[in-house]
Amino acid sequence: MNEPTLKETDPEVYRTIEAELKRERQSLVMIASENYASRAVIEAQANVMTNKYAEGYPGARYYGGCEFVDRVEQLARSRANRLFNSEHANVQPHSGSQANMAVYLSLLKNGDTIMGMDLSHGGHLTHGSPVSFSGKIYNPVFYGLHPETQRIDYDQLRDHAKKHKPKIIVAGASAYPRRIDFSLFKEIAREVGAYFMVDMAHIAGLVATGLHPSPVGQADCVTSTTHKTLRGPRGGLILCSEEYGARLDKSVFPGVQGGPLMHIIAAKAVAFEEALRPEFVDYQKQVLINARVLAEELVGYGFDLVSGGTDNHLLLIDLTAKGITGLDAEQSLGEAGIVANKNAVPFDKKGPKITSGLRLGTPALTTRGIKEAEIRQIARLINDILGAPANENVLRRVQGVVSEICKAFPIYPYLDASE
Repeated sequence: MNEPTLKETDPEVYRTIEAELKRERQSLVMIASENYASRAVIEAQANVMTNKYAEGYPGARYYGGCEFVDRVEQLARSRANRLFNSEHANVQPHSGSQANMAVYLSLLKNGDTIMGMDLSHGGHLTHGSPVSFSGKIYNPVFYGLHPETQRIDYDQLRDHAKKHKPKIIVAGASAYPRRIDFSLFKEIAREVGAYFMVDMAHIAGLVATGLHPSPVGQADCVTSTTHKTLRGPRGGLILCSEEYGARLDKSVFPGVQGGPLMHIIAAKAVAFEEALRPEFVDYQKQVLINARVLAEELVGYGFDLVSGGTDNHLLLIDLTAKGITGLDAEQSLGEAGIVANKNAVPFDKKGPKITSGLRLGTPALTTRGIKEAEIRQIARLINDILGAPANENVLRRVQGVVSEICKAFPIYPYLDASE
């Protein structure tokens, strides 16, 4: 059967995908939660397992013909356990948010109190934000950062835990540049009789390589995405001990979702195998080096960094002293080909659509092969743009340098795209 290609069948979608490829090639992506999946991961996502319904789990499906999808899911689970030294892995969540929802469903009742990091201090929507299911179904209370150190205020965390008696305490963040003390979280959770959950979506690649302390063995349940620093397909992951395995599996299916995306699970298996290789450790080390150099350079240009620096793959700039909003900074850098995102800073007086901060990350740059010399060059470009956001001459000059860097460190050279 000779079927037409995507280009022939739907040229409009084809051209849009082609345009996205060109955008990624011609931009310096500094969004901390984005990365470039490998060729093998992308190929694994585009496979015939997308055709297969596989509700249930390996060996216990509700459909026939699952012998090969069973095999790939077993591979993904065993590789995840080996990568993170965990006892039980569920690789079916479609996203990190659904992974978090599944944990809550398995451990909590509607109306129970959950305690997570305040969204405006660097937390995540699913850690209790009132606009999220986590803040609608459950009773959220929050801990935050110390106003002077801009690091997690563990004294406040303990005090709030004793006062509110949460059923679960959640550690993890989407915009926190420092290491998290999981052992202290565990201690506080045990003091108040709470479950302890860690959402390591941002730092999973660092955890996998031993470059950040692991929450596995500390927390009752650990959730993650499989993209970001893990550099896999977009999706979710749950790790836990065998004690919680059966009920967590039930909370994923049939609790919060139906048939798993078996083609994505295949790609997760590939990503976990890639992360087990020695070169992935080298990659993560360079991510940290690049983030540290970026922070040092920006401080040298007079930028204020939340907490003064970074221990991980991201940093957060407080732009208040520069007299520019996060939204303006995002747009100005975007015009120059540097893709970042506006972000609230602790005790931000501007709303989430404007913000006083800018979040920057190094995972995607590092995947391109960029190292310290280029990071210093990029920091200078950021300073040039944010120092004169309306200067057309500066903009054109920076656009030219960005283009040169992108050509020197190409991505996906094997994919077609019109130039």
